Amino acid sequence: KKLLSSDYARMFHLIITNRNADVTFKRCTMNCSKVLTIVSAAARSVSTRKFASHPLVGLLGRLNHVAIATPDIDKSAKFYKDLGAKVSEKVPQPEHGVYTVFVELPNTKLELLYPYGDRSPITAFLDKNKQGGMHHICIEVNHIDKAVAEVKKLGIRTLAKETKIGAHGKPVIFLHPKDCGGVLVELEQE
Repeated sequence: KKLLSSDYARMFHLIITNRNADVTFKRCTMNCSKVLTIVSAAARSVSTRKFASHPLVGLLGRLNHVAIATPDIDKSAKFYKDLGAKVSEKVPQPEHGVYTVFVELPNTKLELLYPYGDRSPITAFLDKNKQGGMHHICIEVNHIDKAVAEVKKLGIRTLAKETKIGAHGKPVIFLHPKDCGGVLVELEQE
């Protein structure tokens, strides 16, 4: 009997939910690798059709960090250290008007931000958000100049005319939150 993809899906569902698993395995005429092949092919088909022609394909990388503005950077650093995270020392970044502490997590980092000096961009944020909160996300790009050109073609504004060197010593630029669904997005060279 020829099995249809709907049959594979039904059997796969039964297997992963463990309902009548022993009966399913006895009646099943295919092995798990065939199921995975079908599922993988379907996923590849959807993802490549959806994104293959997008101008940023190949430029965007992983989430580098989520930045959190805090009214007490030492207390915030201690909180993450107590949770078992690897926490850096507090580093002044006078050219950016912030102190930073990086919290390393298994798949990304948190960047704790605290105002440095009178002209810190974090001061206004903390005036509006007394307890602190998420300030921005940072996405790696493999070619920042090309990425900036592409986002500008899409009508997304940048907060500066050109990139500058960020806290990691790499070129960065911020995208206007009004053009990014209300989120301040930082692009950073890989």
